[in-house]
Parts: sequence; C-alpha cells; structure tokens
Amino acid sequence: MPGITSDKSRKLGGYEFFEKVLGSPKFIVAPMVDQSELAWRKLSRRYGAQVVYTPMINAKMYAEGVRKPYREQNFDTVHGEEGGPEDRPLIVQFCANNADQLLTSAKLLEPYCDAVDINLGCPQDIARRGHYGSYLQDEWDLIYEMINTLHNNLSIPVTAKFRVFPTVEKTVEYAKMLERAGAQMLTCHGRTREQRGHRSGLADWEKIRAVKEAVSVPVVANGNLLFYGDIERCLAATGADAVMSAEGNLYNPAIFMPAPTPPLSEASSSSSSEPSSSSPAAMYLTGYHPRNTSLALEYLSIVKSQKTLTTPSAVKGHLFKLLRPALAKYPDLRERLGRIRVERAERDKDGGAAWERYEEVIRELDTRLEVDIEAAQGKSLEELSPIDPLSGFPVLPHWLAQPYIRPLPAEPEAAKPPAESEKSGVEVAGKFARELMHEHHMLIVF
Repeated sequence: MPGITSDKSRKLGGYEFFEKVLGSPKFIVAPMVDQSELAWRKLSRRYGAQVVYTPMINAKMYAEGVRKPYREQNFDTVHGEEGGPEDRPLIVQFCANNADQLLTSAKLLEPYCDAVDINLGCPQDIARRGHYGSYLQDEWDLIYEMINTLHNNLSIPVTAKFRVFPTVEKTVEYAKMLERAGAQMLTCHGRTREQRGHRSGLADWEKIRAVKEAVSVPVVANGNLLFYGDIERCLAATGADAVMSAEGNLYNPAIFMPAPTPPLSEASSSSSSEPSSSSPAAMYLTGYHPRNTSLALEYLSIVKSQKTLTTPSAVKGHLFKLLRPALAKYPDLRERLGRIRVERAERDKDGGAAWERYEEVIRELDTRLEVDIEAAQGKSLEELSPIDPLSGFPVLPHWLAQPYIRPLPAEPEAAKPPAESEKSGVEVAGKFARELMHEHHMLIVF
C-alpha cells in the first residue's frame, strides 16, 4: 500500500522512495495555504490524486508551540485522521529559515507523513517579510544546511519545491545543490520568483526538462496545467516523473481523471461524452469535469463527517472556486453565499449543522442548474463549450467544474520570464509541446 513501508530498518531515498513509498505517482496535489487541508485532500484522492501535500506550515511557529491553536489548526495529531491510513501518501511542507527550528517541527510530524518538504518557492510578499520560500534562493549555504540537517536526522526523506532562475544554467546548478544536500525528490515550478499575480505568465517547461536531465532523483513538474490533456503534454515535454497541480486542482479536483463514458442521457450534465477529434476544443475536453454543485456538496459531506475541524475560511474558499462559473450566472446566490458566516466555535456543534447554511444555497443553485441542463439536452459538450476568442480556450457550461483562466497582463512583457543567456535553451520533446507553450499565453498560477 502506498504510504506504508514494511522496511523499517532503513530509510528509502530517491527512486526507491518514489516507487515503494509513494507508489510511483503521476498525479500530485500541491501544498496550498488554507486549501490543501484534510477534507480537500480526501476529495482530491477520490478524483485521482495519488500524493497530496499539507498546506505550508511555519516551522518557527510550530516548533515554539507558544500559540497552542497554531499546531492544532495546522496539523491535528489528536484525532488520528491527519496522516492516518486514508491520508497517505502524505508529504508535510514547512517554510523555514533556521535548521534547528525546522528539525524540531519535522520531528514532531515525522510519524504522521511519508516525507517532509521544504518550501523554497513561495513568491508572495509575506514570504519576503518572513524570509522564507523563494526569498532564500540566493542563500545556498542556508538551504543546504536545512536540507542536510533533515536528511541526516529524520527517518523519512526530505524533499524540496522550488522556482526556476532566469537562466537554465543557474537553475540546474541550484537543483544539483539541492540534491547534494540530501533532497530525495525535487518539485520544479517553471516560473521565476518575479512571475506572480498579474505577472504570472508562462511556466518554462524547458527549464524543468533541464533539471530532470541534470539530477538523479525524481522530478515533479509544476506549471501550465489547465486541462487533463495538458498532463501528458507536460510529461512528454519535461521528461518529469510526475506532475503537480495547485490552482487547477482547486477549480476542478477531477483534473487528473479522464472523461468517462456515461449513458447518453447524462451526456450534457457532465463532461463525460467523448469529444470529436475535429472539434477545436477536442484537445481540451478529454478530461472529467463533474457538475460543480455535486462536488461542492461532496466536499461539505467530508467536512461534516470528520473529527478533524476545517477552518471556515478554507470551506468558503473552496466553494467559491468550485462554483465560480455557476455563481457568475446567478449573482444573487453568490451574494447569499458570501454573507454566510460560520464561526470556529460553531463547526463541531450538532454534527456540523452550521455547514447546512452553505448546503441550502448550493441546493438552490443546483435546482436552477437542472433547468439549464435540461434546456441543453441534445447538444454535445463541444457545442456547449465555445472557444473564447481572447484566450483560445473553451468555456465549458457553467454547471461544470473548469479552470479559471485569468486575463493577460496589461503589459505583454510582464508575462514573460526574464531574458536568458544564449545557452539556456533546452530542446523540448515533440512539436506538440512547443505548440502548447505558444498557445498557453493566458495561464493561472499553480
């Protein structure tokens, strides 16, 4: 069983860890603050995720343990659900800038996970102020010390998630340093530290491929995954062992699943019908896009069934992402959903009855969607998914889970990584991958 190793006499590393402990995964859900919590991890696994990360945990705050709620809110070791059999394989991610604090925190959660990951990729201002994430990427000695300390003192592997540098040469040297320090798996996000927010632009799969060719540990590719069909294109272009999805997973937790073939009567209520190869949208409609209200209600049922509490902010964030296209059509329900307040003290009362306020709105939305679905009977998914002339991507029916494609940066140059040296290019496998890199000019941050 992935996540459970019978060999307790020695620590597995590299591909042995990747295969025997993680189960040779292809589909991985990223660490996401206030979003990759236990309930969401369970939902994601139901829809194809094979390895999931916890939200990023601040190693300093977790190690000090001064704020008691911080430990309970970030990883509940009391109820036995987080890191339990249904929550494996699991990787716990920390942000840190001190090796001793990182080791203290990692030792506390070592029994509950399969690896500990160090966040070297967060580009947000809070990471700059806190001196962690991608803002450590010029302090190689510190990074080496943190990774090496965990490598030498934990019974489980240490991994690292990082962003690329402007040049392929520095990116490769950085990745090789992480491997020398003891990282047993590397996740490479193909965007630079400067590519964030409205300047996100395109992730560079060529740099990920260069990293893969330069190191001997498993490499996970992160970036440019909007649709299911992008997964194989990414793996072919990068040579990576697996892909990681963040925001793509939040808007459609079934991003890792191919489209099933249902009875004809259900063809227009989900994305299950096979698209014709001649359709302009065909390359994008090969995956599963479930009814968004069904996903929302399923998620809430998981939240209510757990002993482990879910923060109200996480629940509301998930619901607004899942239901985004449907709520855009029915703004009155969007306003009602936004006005709901569930206090922390209410979460575990009366079997989670507080969450029923959300369920009431979602069921009303579902009733309205049923009318829209009935009106679309007889039309194929391609007919119901016109290509947006601005983005070049299909816009699926509003009752289906689908990626959120942000508009282009106001300045076209803002979407591009910084200029590279002449030697930084790496040949990408396959003409189709190059076409994809050209077409994905409007991308979300993962």
